[in-house]
Amino acid sequence: MKIRIIGISDLKPDFKSKELALIQAGKYFAGGNRHRELVSEFLPKESHWHDIVVPLSGLYDAIQQSKSDWIVFASGDPLFYGIGITLQREFPGAEIEILPDFNSLQLLAHRFKLPYGEFQTVTLTGRSFDRFDQALISGTERMGILTDRKNTPKSIAERMLQYGYSNYKMYYGECLGGEREKTCELSLEDAVLFDFNHPNCFYLEKIDDAIPKKGIPECDFEPLNGRPKMITKMPIRLATLSLMELQSKKVFWDVGACTGSVSIEARLNHPHLKVKSFEIRDESKGIIERNSKKFQAPGIDIFIGDYLQADKTEIEKPDAVFLGGYGGKMDEVLDDIHQQLLNGGIIAFNSVSEKSKNGFTNWCIRNHYKKTQEMLVSVDEFNPITILVAQKGERK
Repeated sequence: MKIRIIGISDLKPDFKSKELALIQAGKYFAGGNRHRELVSEFLPKESHWHDIVVPLSGLYDAIQQSKSDWIVFASGDPLFYGIGITLQREFPGAEIEILPDFNSLQLLAHRFKLPYGEFQTVTLTGRSFDRFDQALISGTERMGILTDRKNTPKSIAERMLQYGYSNYKMYYGECLGGEREKTCELSLEDAVLFDFNHPNCFYLEKIDDAIPKKGIPECDFEPLNGRPKMITKMPIRLATLSLMELQSKKVFWDVGACTGSVSIEARLNHPHLKVKSFEIRDESKGIIERNSKKFQAPGIDIFIGDYLQADKTEIEKPDAVFLGGYGGKMDEVLDDIHQQLLNGGIIAFNSVSEKSKNGFTNWCIRNHYKKTQEMLVSVDEFNPITILVAQKGERK
């Protein structure tokens, strides 16, 4: 089976002789509605057309059942987050040929004469904000953004402004390569008010060198009402996260997150991490959200309620957990964490007393956790804190 994927722009195609010959010899074709409008006059009279719509299982079935060669029309470059990648994955035994056109970000770069090779591409087309947030927190200076009908330039700009990332300008384009093409340069504040049309994409470029602050003094966080001392002290917080070696971890749970100081610091210092914050107090949800916005830490998932009662089946399993609070039920909370924690994962705990230190240590011994770090730290006039880190054994 051969699948040839031809990239086209949003204008009537000016096909090369090779492309025309392939089309005239073809029988089975696929593409979006707009593609069909653009290429219909070039198709043979007895051809069969399949509209590409979600879910794509209909297209896969049609290709499989035909037992014949196909020509698929795509927008721009089919390998640029496009149908080409999908078809290669679904039909690994097929002979696939790609005949690309310029992709949308290339066209937009041409309009503004931008050195697009220096821009990191991030797609939000049917994707989460994980990679985008990581790029923002890391201080990425230049990004090319692919959008969809949910993650629009307006909603993306609003989110950036909510988290204090106002130091970018936007190079915007819609319907690129077509008769309704529009391009302009916008501030993020202007982008929130702009009348956008689909399809679109844009570039972001920083206008200054500002990056999020790391190593945040505890007095800068919004505290729980009347309980400012419940925030983990900055030196303790940074030392704990350092001893956890989070650069090699993927999913971080903060159990007993309180005001979110540990979650936020973990997110800012390790932006690749997926951070999940668990806290029993209802008022902590708003406090964590406000602190996250104040310190430019998007992407923290917050779960409010009794940790032991929470349904965790749909939450990504952690390979690193910080135990910040346990409500007098250390063994029960640790037992539950043990069930969630991936093999080889770690638990960190800051002990304020010999009793809590012994409780954590004895639980680790009973459950065959290997203590990897123990450090006694004293800050100013406060009582010394023992930082403990233990690792769950690998599966035998």
